[in-house]
Amino acid sequence: MTREKLRNSAMPLGEAASPTARESWRMFGIMAEFVEATERLSAIRPAVSIFGSARIGPDHPYYRQAERVARLLSDSGFSVITGGGPGVMEAGSKGAFHGKGHSVGLNISLPQEQQSNPYQDISLTFRHFFARKVMFVKFAAAYVVLPGGFGTLDELTEALTLIQTGKSLRMPIFLMQSDYWQGLIDWFRQRLVGEGMIDAEDLDLMQLVDEPEQVVEAIFKHYEGRCFEPLPHEHELLLNL
Repeated sequence: MTREKLRNSAMPLGEAASPTARESWRMFGIMAEFVEATERLSAIRPAVSIFGSARIGPDHPYYRQAERVARLLSDSGFSVITGGGPGVMEAGSKGAFHGKGHSVGLNISLPQEQQSNPYQDISLTFRHFFARKVMFVKFAAAYVVLPGGFGTLDELTEALTLIQTGKSLRMPIFLMQSDYWQGLIDWFRQRLVGEGMIDAEDLDLMQLVDEPEQVVEAIFKHYEGRCFEPLPHEHELLLNL
């Protein structure tokens, strides 16, 4: 079945259709998102996913920092994956777009429509957050997380959970702007580690950084002695995300 047929088969059924039938047919739309995204993103590795607030403008220091780190990553041979929207997402897309690598935007359809930024070499639009989140992890060699709100925290904790539980390959996760994140890390240490909710070693999954150059250097150091492509056993993990 082609992607187009999958999409068409997922179109809303008539009002006479039962809720159960509509829910079942909607599975084809979900399948279509996974198929199209996997095919279009299969050649972008190595890639780094960048996250952060949609609510900041080009004059904000976080925007400029996101653009800088994305440009350095792009010029170093990485594709850069963002959520495709405004704010930090736009800054990351812009930096990658003007560099040597690919700028990839994983856009999301929202009730209040997210406006896609214009700096995307590859642009995909998802209806389902969970399908989109799989793609952020599946094709990333690292996460760069700038200050943001609930959506940013959601992406961060999703990656931490997958790595902690062994469902994804262990990749570096960078929290940029240490003064923004330090309070959260302190709370993790005092409450989550202190009350036995996580192991102390789990905090090592994250690195606080302030300079874009530190991110690029640390990624190369992490992968020193091995390729950026997933190893055979890691590939199996990613197949089962």
